[in-house]
Amino acid sequence: MFAIFKREVQSFFTSPIGYLIVGLFLLLNGLFLWVFKGDFNIFDYGFADLGNLFLLAPWIFIFLVPAITMKSFSEEHKVGTLELLLIKPISIWKLVLGKFWGAFLLCIIAVIPTIIYVFAISNLGITEGNFDLGVVLGSYFGLLFLIGAYTSIGLFSSTLSDNQIVSFIIGILMCFLLFNGFDAISSLFADGETQRLIQEIGAKSHFDSIAGGIVDTRDLLYFISLTLFFLYLTFLRLKQIPR
Repeated sequence: MFAIFKREVQSFFTSPIGYLIVGLFLLLNGLFLWVFKGDFNIFDYGFADLGNLFLLAPWIFIFLVPAITMKSFSEEHKVGTLELLLIKPISIWKLVLGKFWGAFLLCIIAVIPTIIYVFAISNLGITEGNFDLGVVLGSYFGLLFLIGAYTSIGLFSSTLSDNQIVSFIIGILMCFLLFNGFDAISSLFADGETQRLIQEIGAKSHFDSIAGGIVDTRDLLYFISLTLFFLYLTFLRLKQIPR
């Protein structure tokens, strides 16, 4: 598994794709949070708070994670190297996990520089350091779990086609439906209990719960189960490929 993981990481950073993904994430966050006027702008918001970062980041990753994972299996299948990987003395699970952790690490590398925003927020307040560290840590924690789910979905979508663009579009649609689709569906119902039950199927309510500083085991189990479910679907898809 480590060999696959190492190969994935090297492939990201021996080509412009890794630097482009990290740079694009930081650029978009920086522009929306500090430059562009609007709801996400921290200066317009009027409070020294990082909540807008965690409102924006899940939407940016809906596009960036499928961009990272779209070539994971689709490109391998297209050029014929996937069959070679499958006949090597490495289990399919190790192949899937190696690619998963490689893509997940790139996302973590993209997130790490945003820690500087914590220090910026700390110094922007009327009282220096007056911000809720628990909420910030919970938000980062929730974001990592959400990225894990996105990554597993992206890997699965890359097994559905040998065309990277098709895999990219499928990945975006599936991540969007997971994060916001159930919230939209719940609005069709008038009953509050029905709305809540439908919302809990989606990832947004669980992410919002963790981002609020409440680390509930139900939310953690939701993201872990979701990630494992799509990794298992990826495993099943690869198992169907003739060797």
